[in-house]
Amino acid sequence: MNAHQEVAASNAGAGARVLPMPEHPLADAPERSKRAPAAKHARAQRTRLLALLAGAVLITGSVGYWLYARQFEDTDDAQIDGNIYNVSPRIAGTLKSVLVVENQRVNAGDLLAEMDPADLDVAVAQAKAAVAQAEAQLRAEDPTISITAASNEAALASSTSDLASARASVAEARKSVEQITAQLAQGEANDKTAQIERERAERLIKDQAIARSEYDQRNNAAAASAANVEALRHTLEAAQERVAAQQARLGMTASRLSEVRTNAPRQLETRRAAVTVRQAALDLARAQLAQAQLNLGYAKITASASGVVGKKAINIGDRVAPGQQVLAIAQIGDLWVTANFRETQLRRIRPAQRAGVYVDALATTFHGTVESLGGATGSRFSVLPPENATGNYVKVVQRIPVRIKLDPGQAGLDRLRPGMSVEPTVRVR
Repeated sequence: MNAHQEVAASNAGAGARVLPMPEHPLADAPERSKRAPAAKHARAQRTRLLALLAGAVLITGSVGYWLYARQFEDTDDAQIDGNIYNVSPRIAGTLKSVLVVENQRVNAGDLLAEMDPADLDVAVAQAKAAVAQAEAQLRAEDPTISITAASNEAALASSTSDLASARASVAEARKSVEQITAQLAQGEANDKTAQIERERAERLIKDQAIARSEYDQRNNAAAASAANVEALRHTLEAAQERVAAQQARLGMTASRLSEVRTNAPRQLETRRAAVTVRQAALDLARAQLAQAQLNLGYAKITASASGVVGKKAINIGDRVAPGQQVLAIAQIGDLWVTANFRETQLRRIRPAQRAGVYVDALATTFHGTVESLGGATGSRFSVLPPENATGNYVKVVQRIPVRIKLDPGQAGLDRLRPGMSVEPTVRVR
């Protein structure tokens, strides 16, 4: 026992609190020098053991991660997509009311804005008046078809009757010519006999073989016979002229009948064409009335689909024109994910594969299904697609859009908005 220990023991015997005294640093130096190699060896063994354990954990983790990661393909080049349609008026006008504000939810059919309808009401009234006028003109024109048809039938019947009468007159005139011709032949024969008797009477009277009275009788008979022949000849000429006149009348009647037969259908078609024109004018007036009524309805700008209002660019009193974009509506009820995977990732991605979609804004993962792969790379759909056939070519890994359909009914889908950044992960095994 050294001096310090003896002092401590004496203090303890006296009942005082004894504090342990530190040993002298050089007192156990030989013993510590003996223990140092053993401790150093133990520490080296522990370090090697920890290194082996860390290596084993690292290898096991790497293998596990590789086995796990090979079942998935992911990308951070993705966003929520949806249909955004621009609302524009179909007619020109001045807005008298605007009923929506930015970020307001609207349903299909909701009234968004309304124009002043005064001018449109006037246009509807004018169109109604034009329809009434066209209807009156059609009613006035329509009966002319039946009137023209009846008139044509009467004219055709009259011309046919006239033609038959003219043919009968020609036949009658020809018979009269034949009768007169026969009478003329008989008269000429009788005249020849009378002239012979007159000549014989002249010879006999010279010889005083007959009485003067008989001579006068034969002479008068010859003169009468000659006059009769001459009269029959004139009558025949008159009959022949009547035949020519009746034939001319027959020709005129036939021409008139032909004209009636030719013009009657044309006149009827003309009347029908006039009625068709009136009917077309009525249809045009009705169409213009329908357009005016449509324009009156277009004075109310309504939502074609449900969604959220954005890009509102109208106020009360603004003058708007057809095709002018006044606001946009994002259809948040039907959203999907567009994930731009590298082309090297598409080797195992197929439609109908399940996918998880992590949304940065909500810190939530939604579930969905790969719906389709894009028809071309994003660069091909760009405004200025690259042309690799010119200049120096540098191979760049392209990205192809993949459409992922989100499963319906998931909590939080109503909070998604087009354009949100997401990180989809597709299970490929």
